[in-house]
Amino acid sequence: MSREAIAAAAARFAPHDGAFLRRTPLWKLPGAAFGVRCDEVWLKLEHLQVSGSFKARGMLNRLLAQPIPGAGVVVASGGNAGIATAAAARRLGVRCEVFVPTVCSPAKRARLRELGAHVVVTGDVYAQALEACLERQRATGALLTHAYDQPEVVAGAGTIAREIEEQGGRPDSVLVSVGGGGLIAGIASWFRREARIVALEPELAPTLFAARAAGAPVDVAVSGLAADSLGAKRIGSIAWDITQQFVGDAVLVPDGAIGAAQRTLWKEFKLAVEPAAALGLAALQAGAYVPGERERVCLVVCGANVDPATLA
Repeated sequence: MSREAIAAAAARFAPHDGAFLRRTPLWKLPGAAFGVRCDEVWLKLEHLQVSGSFKARGMLNRLLAQPIPGAGVVVASGGNAGIATAAAARRLGVRCEVFVPTVCSPAKRARLRELGAHVVVTGDVYAQALEACLERQRATGALLTHAYDQPEVVAGAGTIAREIEEQGGRPDSVLVSVGGGGLIAGIASWFRREARIVALEPELAPTLFAARAAGAPVDVAVSGLAADSLGAKRIGSIAWDITQQFVGDAVLVPDGAIGAAQRTLWKEFKLAVEPAAALGLAALQAGAYVPGERERVCLVVCGANVDPATLA
């Protein structure tokens, strides 16, 4: 993935700023605000994105870059990619069908239906929903939007890194949650080796960590707090290639630390975010990643499709 592809995605987005996509805020706070011994903690507030997650960038880029057939678009998702695809499809006036596993939260299913998507609930995990989705795509000829493993999707995610650099300069490190890997692949493709990119995964969904241990992508069992948003059972092929080049650290974070970080973000900063979005703070607070005292650490707060009542 090239920086040119990411810049092309950003240019493609320009006519749709505001209604289809947002330039999300970047907060810069002292590390002490989070009880962390580092110079600054930056929060890229991508949970404020249209459709409630960073997925809006990749899904919109895919739809804008490809001709959309009469059958519309189809996607398999734990929730967020489906919501993003449905939101983009609605704005473009095309049909959208979304396959989700049973682990997809009721809040995300309700949001999909609000956006006018036809929702099919099938399988216990994302991989099973994807199998059904691919079968449906072959039958209808609809445009397939993959949750994380398509070049346009990765390039769209990479515009986050470009935006961070435009808003605040280059951080020393960027902590990125990993499921299938589209987000980290895009961010690493932009920063390359000019910032330290750290992959964060729940202990109960270790796709990249397991792939590195095996020397190649492998299937893993997926469960735990973040299973609906980080529920891929295997790291994507694009992410595997890019992380091999540009990502040195892959860190596992326990569910207890993720839940605690969610509550901190809600109680202290009034940020209602889903578990995947709290991994960065969880890694810092649990000591899974220890920054230098003069380090500027950027956390990608990647999604907000959660019922705030669960955070009280």
